[in-house]
Amino acid sequence: MQQIASNKVFGGWQKRYRHQSQVLACEMVFSVFLPPQAEQGAVPVLYWLSGLTCDDQNFVTKAGAQRYAAQYGVAIVAPDTSPRGDDVPDDDDWAFAKGAGFYLNATEEPWSKNYQMYDYIVEELPALIAGSQPVDGSRSGIFGHSMGGHGALTIALKNTDRYHSVSAFSPICAPMQCPWGENAFTHYLGTDQSRWQNYDTSALIAQAVKKLPLLIDQGDADDFLSTQLKPELLQAACDDHGYPLTLRMQPGYDHSYYFISSFIGDHIKHHADILSGL
Repeated sequence: MQQIASNKVFGGWQKRYRHQSQVLACEMVFSVFLPPQAEQGAVPVLYWLSGLTCDDQNFVTKAGAQRYAAQYGVAIVAPDTSPRGDDVPDDDDWAFAKGAGFYLNATEEPWSKNYQMYDYIVEELPALIAGSQPVDGSRSGIFGHSMGGHGALTIALKNTDRYHSVSAFSPICAPMQCPWGENAFTHYLGTDQSRWQNYDTSALIAQAVKKLPLLIDQGDADDFLSTQLKPELLQAACDDHGYPLTLRMQPGYDHSYYFISSFIGDHIKHHADILSGL
């Protein structure tokens, strides 16, 4: 693992690393914010998953999260959204392939060799962080935006032993029932929709045993709200199965980082309150 950047901010350090991923069979880059409290000992850690077309830098430079992470004493790890490199398969569709890994393990060729983002986020990256950063892996949370909100919700629902808090901005709530999800799942997972259910939040709610309270913020001026995101389907699933969901529809806000930066403090506090009690 090679450190390629380090900047002091709000008393902590925003760092960036490069490493060779065994899971993704390519070189990857990720960012880590360490709050000033990390100089005294291990701190809770949050994993942020970004949306379509993003890499690790969108969140780092636009969300304004460092101020709140320093205030609440939590580290934030921001990985890339897909495998990268000249040898990694790609597609001309901006909502698929590079920049659009959908945080799943692809089973179909040619995607299956590299597009194993679920295992990268759940297994390889946390192991790398645990071995190199002053974080307490037993106090981990996960959150994200859009495709990354989808990833955070599905990963948390399937790994309640690893993640103790979860939230999302504008998540793709039912990818089996929207164009982005249908396109990605068909390419990555094939046409057998029983495989798709493993990566659909609205479907996974019915299987949840341990119920982590969900905090979701959604802008009501989001251009993708009715066609791609469909929070009403997640609300219905949570109502049907008694799953605790706080869905906040924010008037006038869109899908951008202006929206995320307006409410990122609430989300970091949500996680810090839960993780500090562990």
